[in-house]
Amino acid sequence: MGIRVIKTAIATMLAVIAADLAGLQSPLSAGLLAILGVEVTRRRSVRTIVARFTGSLLGLFLASLLFKLLGFDIWVLALYILVAFPLLARANLKDGIITSSVVVFHIFGKQEVSMLAIGNELASLAVGFGAATAVNLIYMPKVDERLSTVRNQAEQLFSAIFVQIANHLRDGNYIWSGRELLEAQEAIDSGIQLANKSVENQLIRPDDSWLVYFYMRQQQLESIERMMAIISQVYQILPQGALVAELFEHLSEDVKESHYTGRVELLLGRLEEEFRNMELPRSRTEFEVRSAILQLCRELGQFLAIAKKNKPLSMAEK
Repeated sequence: MGIRVIKTAIATMLAVIAADLAGLQSPLSAGLLAILGVEVTRRRSVRTIVARFTGSLLGLFLASLLFKLLGFDIWVLALYILVAFPLLARANLKDGIITSSVVVFHIFGKQEVSMLAIGNELASLAVGFGAATAVNLIYMPKVDERLSTVRNQAEQLFSAIFVQIANHLRDGNYIWSGRELLEAQEAIDSGIQLANKSVENQLIRPDDSWLVYFYMRQQQLESIERMMAIISQVYQILPQGALVAELFEHLSEDVKESHYTGRVELLLGRLEEEFRNMELPRSRTEFEVRSAILQLCRELGQFLAIAKKNKPLSMAEK
């Protein structure tokens, strides 16, 4: 049984009890409105309840006008639906269509447009939505622990990917299924969804650090996918490939650090300088493979730049 179901049950009970104590007619209607007001995040709850309350007010005003002018025939109710629903939708108040229908149907059932009847419906809206808002604001499940778990999962998968890349650079016949790439994408998607939920639950000064982190990992995963396309061109074992493999082994550990160490960036700079001092390729095949390895190094530099921009720097880097 999910937490939203429990919250809905509590909000419904509070709304019905409060409406009954207030002496409102049809206190169960307040419970129904409370059910419609419970949402999955605090921000979404506030937005939805404002839209539903505003839509209900507009619908109640329009229906009262139609009933006063044309009477309480069923065709007038149908006319209300034909007029009110498109207007609410155009006014970006779609969430208010159902709740406005609840109060309008009550007025139609009573066959009465009076201050007392309208006041009763407004009070029902206030009690029902008030109970839902109170429950939503008081408690929302925290997702920080789940975010930490997903982050660790993503970092372990990135680490495994870099180990696989190093293995391929050392052995062109090494076979890798690429399963970690798919799992990393799933972990990042899950992290972004949870991070958005965390931000939506913070009404004052929301912390979007989790969202920034997972968007960084999304950018880095795209960089890794470009690396994979380049690595497919490294079809011959060369000393340069073995040297780059060492960088990826270092990166397989650094990627799990909470800060940017700069170690791989430093090693990459030294390696690129070493490449420039090496003898020129002696064959077309060696030229093509070394060119791919150099391109791989440049893409690795882009990967590191993303981390350097988004991760806090270590004391050594500062």
